Amino acid sequence: RTQVHRAIRSTLDDIPDEFSVLNGGLVIVAAASEIDEKIKILRLTNPSIINGSQTQGVVKDYLRSLAEAGIQVPPIHVKFELIITADTDLVAEISIARNFQNDVQLISIAGRRGQLDELERSIQRAFPSSKLQKSETQRPAENNDYLQTEKILQVASALLPVELWWKPGDASKVYTYSQKATCLKDFQYVYQRAHDDSDAEQSRFKDIYQFYLDVAPEALKLYERWKAHQGFAGCGLRSIEREGRSIKEVPDGIIFPILAAHSEFVVKDKDGWRIIPPLLMDDAELIKVAKSAYQEIAGSKPEIMGKTRACYSAVQQITAIYKKLLSK
Repeated sequence: RTQVHRAIRSTLDDIPDEFSVLNGGLVIVAAASEIDEKIKILRLTNPSIINGSQTQGVVKDYLRSLAEAGIQVPPIHVKFELIITADTDLVAEISIARNFQNDVQLISIAGRRGQLDELERSIQRAFPSSKLQKSETQRPAENNDYLQTEKILQVASALLPVELWWKPGDASKVYTYSQKATCLKDFQYVYQRAHDDSDAEQSRFKDIYQFYLDVAPEALKLYERWKAHQGFAGCGLRSIEREGRSIKEVPDGIIFPILAAHSEFVVKDKDGWRIIPPLLMDDAELIKVAKSAYQEIAGSKPEIMGKTRACYSAVQQITAIYKKLLSK
């Protein structure tokens, strides 16, 4: 619960009769409306709350707690503003503008502008029943149907091959571990330039954008595989979570340098961008080097390893060697 949540709940508990003047209320958008004056009912077509989701959540919790305690609901009024429009682009911009003062999360802006739709369709080819998180109210931790969009983009960014690197400076992947907002902003930037017909570099950014679409499903599979890689069994790293003798979860700080090193194996063929490790690639070798970097460079701290360039370089040296062997 944030301070805002606590303040809303305090108003409901202490001065419910003043809630309508102390609370900002809700902004609701709908494609159409119909009012029945006789029974005082307003029917909305495809309604959505675009501002006030915190108020909605707290009110729902409040009503639930009253019902469980057998207490009658006091006379509370919630004010709302209703906007009727079938213009989906306008709805997206209204939502962004109305939430800007509340620091609306980037994930919601990208979702409302449709910038995640093609990425979701690409993911669903490998995970048909899954949906990408497209707003801060869709919480993967609470609903298994939603995938962590930002995590997928972090891993995909770590896998970006050097020939597609577009950012200023050299192709360092250290930021991908901890800067999920940056990875999302990068994807939005690439999306915009790939869809801008007036951009002189549109073709280049179309290729980068296609990389995200092609690699995203493989990136998710790769992340999940290394997150619980049984090759770490017996390595003696205390930060790894175990369940008996099985590896349950490896910290992101340890596996992100390994994931970034796989960018050496990203290739483009007739089927698009793919991750193709050589058959002679030995995961045990990567784990051995990662363990050494973890202990000797990062001081056995995964959060340090995930942010240390030398750790990424150490692991990538191995995949670079395998790549050279493959090219011969």
